[in-house]
Amino acid sequence: MAELPLVVVADPIDRDALATLRAGPCRVVDASAAPAELAGHLGAAWGLIVRSRTRVTAALIAGAPRLALVARAGVGLDNVDVDAVRARGIRVVNVPQAATTSVAELTVALCLLLVRELLPSIAATRAGRWEKGTHGHELAGRTVGFVGYGRIAREVAARLAPFGVRTVAFDPFVAASPDRTELLPLERLLGDADIVSVHAALTPENHHLIDARAIAAMRPGAFLVNVARGALVDEAALLDALRRGHLAGAALDVYEVEPPGRRELLEDPRVIPTPHLGASTEEAQRRAGAGVVAEVLRALEEGRAPSHVAPEAR
Repeated sequence: MAELPLVVVADPIDRDALATLRAGPCRVVDASAAPAELAGHLGAAWGLIVRSRTRVTAALIAGAPRLALVARAGVGLDNVDVDAVRARGIRVVNVPQAATTSVAELTVALCLLLVRELLPSIAATRAGRWEKGTHGHELAGRTVGFVGYGRIAREVAARLAPFGVRTVAFDPFVAASPDRTELLPLERLLGDADIVSVHAALTPENHHLIDARAIAAMRPGAFLVNVARGALVDEAALLDALRRGHLAGAALDVYEVEPPGRRELLEDPRVIPTPHLGASTEEAQRRAGAGVVAEVLRALEEGRAPSHVAPEAR
């Protein structure tokens, strides 16, 4: 009797999803609690499940001669060397819809925190100061501009609609708006928007898409939100614009280097920093675990690994 394929779980996934995988037509090694031992399991691995921690590099797959499938329990593939993996004929799958709701809700929360200037008030109240008086603004009547108008940005727009917000978007891959959001050229969007919210996929062509020139084109006193990928924004240019007062604030869930090393950006009082937790709700992680296990089981049942990787952050 042939030995069942081995699936190695490199990073923690939802425990119910792991139980479902164990009940499937495969052997399972959960190496998530001991990353130093991962290499020792890869020699016999047919499939590999990762989240964000494990980097699937050319060196890693060189130690996995039987590997047929890499499954990412999440949206992007920043930690997967896709060229190296596909050069070996290894299929790649992900679960792009798992985190949509969680990231969209975080984006709305960050917009509200910025516009109402809530973070300084929270800090002052905790410090024992009672700083009342007029500050902050309403979200109603504001223009929110989306750089990238895929799945997540559209969900943000739907959640912002009840606030009475005008939404505009720039996306060269969207020919017609599927809703009331108006599609604009990037430069016009930057000049129109009170809040610029970044939702584009990261490609070699749009590294630092929001650079010093783009930031200069933004409306004075505007806010920047980035929940997509850190390298889409030139952090040095952003910090300079905040210090000069050109921008009123920024909210960042992603950074060029993670964990971020640019302390002056994190410590700026006009910046709301969060530790790349857009997809970190319990609900999103349950969906990611269930989705990635479903992909692995489907590949096992079909006798081959499907490949339908979606754009990273759309």
